[in-house]
Amino acid sequence: MRGHSKKRIRGSYSVACWGTSIFTVYEAASQEGWVFLMYRAIDSFPRWRSYFYFITLIFFLAWLVKNVFIAVIIETFAEIRVQFQQMWGSRSSTTSTATTQMFHEDAAGGWQLVAVDVNKPQGRAPACLQKMMRSSVFHMFILSMVAVDVIVAASNYYKGENFKRQYDEFYLAEVAFTVLFDLEALLKIWCLGFTGYISSSLHKFELLLVIGTTLHIYPDLYHSQFTYFQVLRVVRLIKISPALEDFVYKIFGPGKKLGSLVVFTASLLIVMSAISLQMFCFVEELDRFTTFPRAFMSMFQILTQEGWVDVMDQTLNAVGHMWAPVVAIYFILYHLFATLILLSLFVAVILDNLELDEDLKKLKQLKQSEANADTKEKLPLRLRIFEKFPNRPQMVKISKLPSDFTVPKIRESFMKQFIDRQQQDTSCLLRRLPSASSSSCDHSKRSAIEENKYIDQKLRKSVFSIRARNLLEKETAINKILRACTRQRMLSGSFEGQPAKERSILSVQHHIRQERRSLRHGSNSQRISRGKSLETLTQDHSNTVRYRNAQREDSEIKMIQEKKEQAEMKRKVQEEELRENHPYFDKPLFIVGREHRFRNFCRVVVRARFNASKTDPVTGAVKNTKYHQLYDLLGLVTYLDWVMIIVTICSCISMMFESPFRRVMHAPTLQIAEYVFVIFMSIELNLKIMADGLFFTPTAVIRDFGGVMDIFIYLVSLIFLCWMPQNVPAKSGAQLLMVLRCLRPLRIFKLVPQMRKVVRELFSGFKEIFLVSILLLTLMLVFASFGVQLFAGKLAKCNDPHIISREDCHGIFRINVSVSKNLNLKLRPGEKKPGFWVPRVWANPRNFNFDNVGNAMLALFEVLSLKGWVEVRDVIIHRVGPIHGIYIHVFVFLGCMIGLTLFVGVVIANFNENKGTALLTVDQRRWEDLKSRLKIAQPLHLPPRPDNDGFRAKMYDITQHPFFKRTIAVLVLAQSVLLSVKWDAADPVTVPLATMSVVFTFIFVLEVTMKIIAMSPSGFWQSRRNRYDLLVTSLGVIWVILHFALLNAYTYMMGACVIVFRFFSICGKHVTLKMLLLTVVVSMYKSFFIIVGMFLLLLCYAFAGVVLFGTVKYGENINRHANFSSAGKAITVLFRIVTGEDWNKIMHDCMVQPPFCTPDNSTYWKTDCGNYAGALMYFCSFYVIIAYIMLNLLVAIIVENFSLFYSTEEDQLLSYNDLRHFQIIWNMVDDKREGVIPTFRVKFLLRLLRGRLEVDLDKDKLLFKHMCYEMERLHNGGDVTFHDVLSMLSYRSVDIRKSLQLEELLAREQLEYTIEEEVAKQTIRMWLKKCLKRIRAKQQQSCSIIHSLRESQQQELSRFLNPPSIETTQPSEDMNAINQDNSAQPETSSQQQLLSPTLSDRGGYRQDSADAGKPQWKIRPRCLPSSPKPRSHPGSSVNLRSGGCLTVKSVGCKMNPMSDAASCGSEVKKWWTRQLTVESDESGEDLLDI
Repeated sequence: MRGHSKKRIRGSYSVACWGTSIFTVYEAASQEGWVFLMYRAIDSFPRWRSYFYFITLIFFLAWLVKNVFIAVIIETFAEIRVQFQQMWGSRSSTTSTATTQMFHEDAAGGWQLVAVDVNKPQGRAPACLQKMMRSSVFHMFILSMVAVDVIVAASNYYKGENFKRQYDEFYLAEVAFTVLFDLEALLKIWCLGFTGYISSSLHKFELLLVIGTTLHIYPDLYHSQFTYFQVLRVVRLIKISPALEDFVYKIFGPGKKLGSLVVFTASLLIVMSAISLQMFCFVEELDRFTTFPRAFMSMFQILTQEGWVDVMDQTLNAVGHMWAPVVAIYFILYHLFATLILLSLFVAVILDNLELDEDLKKLKQLKQSEANADTKEKLPLRLRIFEKFPNRPQMVKISKLPSDFTVPKIRESFMKQFIDRQQQDTSCLLRRLPSASSSSCDHSKRSAIEENKYIDQKLRKSVFSIRARNLLEKETAINKILRACTRQRMLSGSFEGQPAKERSILSVQHHIRQERRSLRHGSNSQRISRGKSLETLTQDHSNTVRYRNAQREDSEIKMIQEKKEQAEMKRKVQEEELRENHPYFDKPLFIVGREHRFRNFCRVVVRARFNASKTDPVTGAVKNTKYHQLYDLLGLVTYLDWVMIIVTICSCISMMFESPFRRVMHAPTLQIAEYVFVIFMSIELNLKIMADGLFFTPTAVIRDFGGVMDIFIYLVSLIFLCWMPQNVPAKSGAQLLMVLRCLRPLRIFKLVPQMRKVVRELFSGFKEIFLVSILLLTLMLVFASFGVQLFAGKLAKCNDPHIISREDCHGIFRINVSVSKNLNLKLRPGEKKPGFWVPRVWANPRNFNFDNVGNAMLALFEVLSLKGWVEVRDVIIHRVGPIHGIYIHVFVFLGCMIGLTLFVGVVIANFNENKGTALLTVDQRRWEDLKSRLKIAQPLHLPPRPDNDGFRAKMYDITQHPFFKRTIAVLVLAQSVLLSVKWDAADPVTVPLATMSVVFTFIFVLEVTMKIIAMSPSGFWQSRRNRYDLLVTSLGVIWVILHFALLNAYTYMMGACVIVFRFFSICGKHVTLKMLLLTVVVSMYKSFFIIVGMFLLLLCYAFAGVVLFGTVKYGENINRHANFSSAGKAITVLFRIVTGEDWNKIMHDCMVQPPFCTPDNSTYWKTDCGNYAGALMYFCSFYVIIAYIMLNLLVAIIVENFSLFYSTEEDQLLSYNDLRHFQIIWNMVDDKREGVIPTFRVKFLLRLLRGRLEVDLDKDKLLFKHMCYEMERLHNGGDVTFHDVLSMLSYRSVDIRKSLQLEELLAREQLEYTIEEEVAKQTIRMWLKKCLKRIRAKQQQSCSIIHSLRESQQQELSRFLNPPSIETTQPSEDMNAINQDNSAQPETSSQQQLLSPTLSDRGGYRQDSADAGKPQWKIRPRCLPSSPKPRSHPGSSVNLRSGGCLTVKSVGCKMNPMSDAASCGSEVKKWWTRQLTVESDESGEDLLDI
């Protein structure tokens, strides 16, 4: 697209096609002259291609990439500022040592500290005059006189050439005001003394004004350069507003930084002007660099970007073809530095001035939390109006109650609770489904009980908090002593001989937290610190004081939270009282009942929305579905709002087809969309009003500005639909109604929550934007008043360039017509150029004049936007004098360098304040950036290397080798270089270039094939980058097929597009490029709703522009390409105005009035005149809202997102290497590539971490336990995700006291305290378990020896007791059966063993089963008659069985009674040990047993 049109646009010098394209793209990206390039491309190529190319070029290069430079400068300046803070001093206001601060009441009724100079010398004036001079009445009188003087000066205007200007009423008023202010200065000098007077900077400024204005009223110096002193009096009005005064001091008070930057800018201009003068002063036919003032003006013009392309083009044409590339590079480098770096420095300085000190930020955070907690306890005024009426609660009468007396009426709310309870109980009894009915009833009862418990907890919270605090103090005291001993042991050299190893950040932060908790209580720390040096004791004391202050802050935050909860409870109580005592409260339109069926139906319809979130029934966590992003989008708003969004979009599309020649009043097809919109909006509003009420209900439709806007849009649409005027005169009420109808797209702001957030971000910083506007208006008023007094009537000139005086400007003259600047017509001898005769007119320039303050303010507003100021400068220099060119240069410098950058800084500061980052310290901001960066981080979608060393493994090694990746990057760059020459089907060079591109495509196909083989198709598909490469490679293969089949211009264009798509894949192969690309991509994602909001505003202005200026005649800039004849063309014109491209000239074209146009009073579409007042409000409001506010929001978003990815080694919390290492380890543990792992695998992942995230099990075993238990506790033993583990590591790797905000800090510390407590319990339990295991092992070893002794003694004792009945036999079947019966009851015997330990049970339990097949001494059982007291031998244990058989079970080891008692005691001890360890035996190895 660039090749054909380029030769016509830049045909004056021959540069290579590729270099010319880069040169032109840079010009267009600077937003200077780009629209004319687009119009010429439209004439040569299809319209859609030109629009798409240039609009995307402006969006990406001018709005996104350019603003990245601002983000870089801001971040870099913030770092440099910290290093040079001692040189610049602190931001806080410093007072003299001779001053003291006293409390004074301000105008708002609050108190503030005011510096009072106690050593200020007093004057000789009487006390009454000194008191009068210090009174507020005197100051207000002086300020009011200054205001009157400013109004009088602003009322001055040009009264004609013959009017005597020396002694008019304005001169006399100026003399009077000068005398008054001179007397004021003399009075202050008399009261304060001259030394005391000049000690104040404000008094020095006032004295300078007094001297200058006194000289100005001298007749010969009136309306001279001394007029500056008169108009500078308006600066004194800043003292009227304390907020404005504080804002001005905050910006300009610390003048070292801003003053140094201004001096640097001036020095740069002087140096570059001198260099340019020496380079181009000898060039013929170039008058821009002949003298130093001309060179200075040219370089200053490039700095402001206004017409810098013309300066460069004229220089390039003058130097010739040989030096043109070098000169172009020179100007581009200077423009790049001046616009992208120098202006960004001004923004950085202003943002730095708006910053607070680090020490004040936490205090501000606490105060802001308190202010947020101190919410309004009262209900809104629309609800409190019911309190003005007497209470009339709803009463009921009990009729069926037997009584001799009349029963009074009872409140319905009191009886209703019993009726509801009875109905609930009845429904619970009737329903026999326990899973449904019982749960619902239990839930209702449980909710009431929980409410009562909640109130009781609120009442007893203070007592419990004191007890918990005392218990915590005791626990931490013990832990502190243990940690102190451990630390002392480490210092004493317990770890000597081990190599020094750098500790990880996890270990460092863990030990920092342990140190803090050991220093929380001063009494114990004093005991531990005995014998330390004085310096160490002082440091410990300071640490203790600091942590006590932190505890005090924690208690204050808890009090603020309680205060907020109490305010919410009070509001609920007030609402419930109104609901009970006023029957019309919360009744829509005072008709529909609160619980009416129709209202409940309307509520269901209004509040129904899509909800696809699935929760885990065990853990309660929300499950991530496959299409959760789509589900979130569907659940963004309710179904009713989705319907209205679609209807509104369709209505806006219908309005796009309207034009002055196809009006909705005369087009029935366009009226259909109008009827549909009004009908649907009527249904929507009726449903919402019946469900929530109109105004006097808690959730009314009209409760904010959005509800008012909805009703307003509906009424306008309804009135227009009912009226449908056939004839609409210009500047009539019907045309105003059509303009108000164009606000319909703003409904989207109300329907979408994120769009409402954009509106809040715009209007929340209205105060600061308003203050900046006042400052700029003050600057414009000063220069406008000065311009009126100097240039009024002096800019007019005759349109005939040969006429100089006004007296000779009459008659007609011939003007030649120029077809083109570069078209030189060859005329025959005596032939004249084409032209026509026009009358001579003495008039001002077409677009501006300084005849009154209003016109001067409009001209300066256009200059403030840096559009058209070069014309103003040239006219002033040519018609007034070269010395007056300083006037416009000073205004442009102040307005551009300070005024506009002040808008950028204020919008960024307000955006940060709305996001909650304005009051964050450096550490807190880094922590917020880290959290945002971790949300973006994803697991590596890289499959593991194949286990074997086969073909796939070798392919894997090749594709993952750095040399292979660099080779592919070089090939991508080499293929991109092929586009440096235009691919034209008629050019023979195109075929070899296309062939080389085919070769590159096959190489990339080979690369993708190798990756698929190495990673497998499923593993290759997991990576988004691989998917993009596969898509581009597939397009390349399709292009190759089409190229050899067709060989036409379309295939060449497709091949160029494939190469461009391939080029973007190289951005992810370098860290810095990836960081910048992520900044741009994330900024686009986060600024999506801001861009949509900007488009909706642009759409509203486009519809209104069609109504107001759709038939305006063509002028200087209103032409066939740029006009308002349709909504589509209006959008392109407004997009051009957003970039600032000659917006002021378009505005003046739309202001055309008779006799330069043809008016028509019947209908507006039959006239070609404009609207002066409408154009002024239309274009100025659009430019301010879009260019000054909305575009600066994009800058704020880019600055915020750049800080996410920009970090140095000194200030980063978790670097890219740390995140990369964690991703690699996660990839090893998550073998299934599901993004989740079981909880028990976390400990393996933590053991594999190395570097800064390493956990040393020898030194930080306790930290390891804490981290594992945190994962188990937070996720209830379920699966954990990639971000869960990464979040835990991030919390453990930072100093939470410095990085976390107050509320988050409290929650995190509470969680860590709980984890420490639970881990301590588990550690003690495991220690006891191991001790018991050792004891049991020793006891089992000793019992084996005793068992062998018992066996031998038992045999001897049995032989001694029953010698005749003992025989050696083999085990019989009866005895085997008995043994089987005994073995069939192991559970019973074990239970008896555990519950009642006896010698017989113990002997039976320890019987060796290996002796079952050996010969045994057998005692034959005897059957005895049943007896209550069976006989037994003293040395044996006898049991009675069924059948009366007596059996000897076991015999003691010794016959001594003392030994029997000792053995019984040991058996009881062993039983108790088993009772303690039985639970641990069944539980198995614990997770923390490492």
